[in-house]
Amino acid sequence: MTPLPPGATIGILGGGQLARMLAIAAARLGYRTIALDPDPACPALQVANEGIIAAYDDLKALASLASRADVVTYEFENVPVGPVREAVSGVSLFPPAEALEVSQDRVVEKAFLNGIGIETAPWRAIDSVEELGHALVDLDSDCILKTRRFGYDGKGQASIRREGPVADAFESLGSRPSILEAKIAFDYECSVIAARGQDGAIACFEPAENVHGLGILRRSTVPGRVSETVAHKAREIAAAIVGKLNYVGVVGIEFFVRSDESLLVNELAPRVHNSGHWTEAACAISQFEQHIRAVCGLPLGDPNRHSDCVMENLIGEEVRRAPKLLEEQDLVLHLYGKLEIRAGRKMGHFTRLTPRA
Repeated sequence: MTPLPPGATIGILGGGQLARMLAIAAARLGYRTIALDPDPACPALQVANEGIIAAYDDLKALASLASRADVVTYEFENVPVGPVREAVSGVSLFPPAEALEVSQDRVVEKAFLNGIGIETAPWRAIDSVEELGHALVDLDSDCILKTRRFGYDGKGQASIRREGPVADAFESLGSRPSILEAKIAFDYECSVIAARGQDGAIACFEPAENVHGLGILRRSTVPGRVSETVAHKAREIAAAIVGKLNYVGVVGIEFFVRSDESLLVNELAPRVHNSGHWTEAACAISQFEQHIRAVCGLPLGDPNRHSDCVMENLIGEEVRRAPKLLEEQDLVLHLYGKLEIRAGRKMGHFTRLTPRA
């Protein structure tokens, strides 16, 4: 493993707020960044050294990105694997394409997790209304129907009652291939941000307790209610996942925590993750710097935190709270530079800190 020297270029597929924060972290370590995104007004292009405005499946643009970068990474998991694998063949891609393939399809993801001994909520693959009806009887539970691909922040899913109608729910998702997941009782949700370096070293940030609203993350609290037992189990599961995938980079793993402190994995995100934004303010090494370190072949940093914290997202019109928030002490604010305020759109986040004794 030979680390990339300062001045090397990191290509980033995607230009949203995660790419923006990756570019900022890269600059602190002396690296250049070039982001590819179809939107010329995307947040990352306000801070990256260069930009390519093109669709994610544009082979010519992808090849241009690869030719100008020393390593390529991505900020979201829905980049098209086929074109990326074809065009970005002459340069390292981290995390690997295999991790993308697992996370892009919820059925493949659940099968992968169960196949390596990691428990999830009971589920069934759904391709028709008839299969949905049979699966609902089989699971014998209230359920959530989700599209197999492209859903995020509560989009692409519908709740179904055990005795309720099924045709409307399937049609509301476009009658697309889906997954039916049983609703399970749990005490709270948590997530762990893990990283694996090119040398196989693994580092995990402390798990955060998460609260969602309408499918969107509202708040992450560290330490929250996460016990040492739960934290240890979460780190073990994370290590098993990144090891099996021969992963390089940062991954976000979301869990349901049951009353007996057993864990069910809800989903994986092969990238830096919203529930890890608190690390930007409460740790010497953020998840963004950790990811840059991993993909560039540098040693992973110490994930320990120097402060307790609560991170909250600013959704839509809530971004107008920013001037008032800045009156508070021990608060770190990060706005994403998005020009249009829309309902349900993540416009920024802030983290309230309480220094540890």
